[in-house]
Amino acid sequence: MINQAILSMLWNGTLDTLRMVSIATFLATLAGLPVGVLLTTTAPGHILEQPFLHRVCGGIVNLGRSIPFIILMVAIIPFTRLIAGTSIGTTAAIVPLTVAATPFVARLVDGALREVDAGVIEAAESMGATPPQIIYKVMIPEALPGLVLAVTVTAVNLVGYSAMAGSIGGGGLGDLAIRYGYQRFRGDIMLMTVIILVLLVQGIQMLGDAVARKFYHRN
Repeated sequence: MINQAILSMLWNGTLDTLRMVSIATFLATLAGLPVGVLLTTTAPGHILEQPFLHRVCGGIVNLGRSIPFIILMVAIIPFTRLIAGTSIGTTAAIVPLTVAATPFVARLVDGALREVDAGVIEAAESMGATPPQIIYKVMIPEALPGLVLAVTVTAVNLVGYSAMAGSIGGGGLGDLAIRYGYQRFRGDIMLMTVIILVLLVQGIQMLGDAVARKFYHRN
């Protein structure tokens, strides 16, 4: 039976999950955006063509994306302790969440920037715009709807990752589902955590779609 204590834990778990996801999404976007820009602009035929750098950067991004999150969490526990001072709890979980999401953001940013019309970039070059000006005044503004959707997809994925982080004491709804739902055979708690996670994903996706539509109309 769901009592007041369980409802309180569900509420606190939801807040912890939102905190982990929001901070990790912000940090991963800060780190992944310049990497994504580098991937696009150093590609053959682009404004900062550097084939070797492009291959190296792409290889690192692909390597980061290929490591399963559960393995990544365990593998970087020493790094997590170095940054957060602990490997348990919501603050510690933000570290592997950010590390896992950064290459994901980079690849999505790369995809969004590649959708920018080459004619627009060529027009800016013909007017004497420098590469930094093309990136910040042409490419990023033109790709804003796609970039917003990239951040949205990242946040949605991090909701699932944050639940997985509960398996090693990461806090949030995942930790609640494992400790009180699975280990104590409380199917009702498991069901409630799943429902809340579904609602979080739906809310994030709807918000991201709404913001992206505004940028589409503006463009």
